[in-house]
Amino acid sequence: MNHYIHNLNPTIFTIGSLEIRWYGLFYVISFLLAYWLIKKNFKHRNIVISNDDYDTFVFNLMLGVIIGGRIGYMLFYNLSYYIHKPIAILYFWQGGMSFHGGALGVIIAGLIFCRKHKLSFYQLADPVMPIVAIGLGLGRLGNFINGELFGRVTSLPWGMIFINTDPQALIRHPSQLYELFLEGIVLAILLQWLYKKTKTAGLIFWAFIGGYGLIRFILEYFREPDNIDLYKNGLILNHFTMGQVLSFSMIVASVIFITFLLRKRS
Repeated sequence: MNHYIHNLNPTIFTIGSLEIRWYGLFYVISFLLAYWLIKKNFKHRNIVISNDDYDTFVFNLMLGVIIGGRIGYMLFYNLSYYIHKPIAILYFWQGGMSFHGGALGVIIAGLIFCRKHKLSFYQLADPVMPIVAIGLGLGRLGNFINGELFGRVTSLPWGMIFINTDPQALIRHPSQLYELFLEGIVLAILLQWLYKKTKTAGLIFWAFIGGYGLIRFILEYFREPDNIDLYKNGLILNHFTMGQVLSFSMIVASVIFITFLLRKRS
């Protein structure tokens, strides 16, 4: 059976020693879309803040994604390496971002902004969540082009051989595309629909937390476990990946807070 050979070039073009990569471009596109689409969602619920405050808000979210994602990757997935080489935490061009760390970074940045400007966190968080899912989808597309975060070995006809990044050159699930579709497209559509159907503050925020956690927990069974020195074969208790442990905590938290919000509404 013929399988797709993945040999996409992650570099768009080079200027001297500077490489312009698809992954970085998708980050830029995500931030530009966020700036435009969050403002449209604000208008839907008549959320009014000054242009300067809006610019500061979106900029802080961007910093939260980048700094939180990088620190999260260091703490959750590659701590021993960065302990021995701490300067490498600044080597953003080498890759290494954690969604869970980026999510915490965004939440912290949002809380700081809302506290400083005396605004409701849920009021601003709800319209942001569908856009975060779009950014997630673009990030997974970048992962696919890079040939990273590929899936486990499979015999399915749509399996792919990541010839440039998999030393074993095995047929694997294109798990990045599964995540692009479910974490990005499906989750963004569902959250945006829910955002326009309900006005319960905080519901969209926690729906995103729980929805992402559930999707990521399931898709980890198709994704090759990250190589973590602390755990055998990248698994915790010989069964769960770090992504599943972190995602399970998101599911539990979302169930608790959504239950609280719905009881409070009734």
